[in-house]
Amino acid sequence: MQLGIVGLGRMGGNISRRLMRNGHDTVVYDRNEQAVQALAPEGAKGAASLADLVASLDRPRAVWVMLPAGAPTEDTINELAALLEPDDVIIDGGNTFYKDDARRAKALLDKQLHYVDVGTSGGVWGLDRGYCMMIGAETSIFERLEPLFETLAPGVGEIPRTKGREAEYSRAERGYIHAGPAGAGHFVKMIHNGIEYGMMQAFAEGFDILKTKNSTQLPEDQRYDLNLADIAEVWRRGSVVSSWLLDLTADALVADPDLAGYSGSVSDSGEGRWTIDAAVEQAVPVPVLASSLFARFRSRQEATYGDKMLSAMRFGFGGHVEVKK
Repeated sequence: MQLGIVGLGRMGGNISRRLMRNGHDTVVYDRNEQAVQALAPEGAKGAASLADLVASLDRPRAVWVMLPAGAPTEDTINELAALLEPDDVIIDGGNTFYKDDARRAKALLDKQLHYVDVGTSGGVWGLDRGYCMMIGAETSIFERLEPLFETLAPGVGEIPRTKGREAEYSRAERGYIHAGPAGAGHFVKMIHNGIEYGMMQAFAEGFDILKTKNSTQLPEDQRYDLNLADIAEVWRRGSVVSSWLLDLTADALVADPDLAGYSGSVSDSGEGRWTIDAAVEQAVPVPVLASSLFARFRSRQEATYGDKMLSAMRFGFGGHVEVKK
């Protein structure tokens, strides 16, 4: 299949590469001309503008927008909507607020355009590992684009099957789902990121306790100089807390045991706040998720070792660089 891609940052460029490596064609555009030129030798067709990108695609067109949520995505979708023709599709693969998806889908339908929201997880590792995707779309449009999603997804891999799943491998087992209509994909991804905040905070706080076990405030016979890198490593092997986040933690501790290269001033990219908002709207108690969000706010005032651990994990999975104070 053919796909247009707008935004070639940490994920957009690798989405193009993964598709091309598996037989699909991409037409790419970014305001940074060097990003476009970097993909040309790998088979992508570069575009000089959004109009040029649209003109280079066969109908019915599909354009994947991979830009920061908010004005960059909103403005780009509005410009594309003026250029595209009936039955073309706009895909938003960023971390957009799901209520904005529902609004856009309705507005674009008036122009006979289709809208798809793709909650995309995989970060800077997606090129090789694949991308876990939660997709909101009309059923017929999802099915039209499914070859692209199937290519981008991790596939079955070596993960053992869940007990009770004995039929043909489902979409979910291959790493992508049709979550529902427009907005459903980003809603599921939003909750995923809220949970991620809580998991990361638990690791950060636990390792902070381990790090400070040699404090002079403790009785001398209860002070331990613990090897945090070894603790992370042993937990990776058979422990119930083993996970990709723990893998990233182990990597960071081997490279920099004191995490001196991380600021500990931890940003939040929106989904954590939106998750808490949804919990309030639905009257669902979420004390762990709320506390993890507030901990990020506090980290910008006075960073702890645990905050640096959060920075290390964010850098590990998403390439996020926290600004040092």
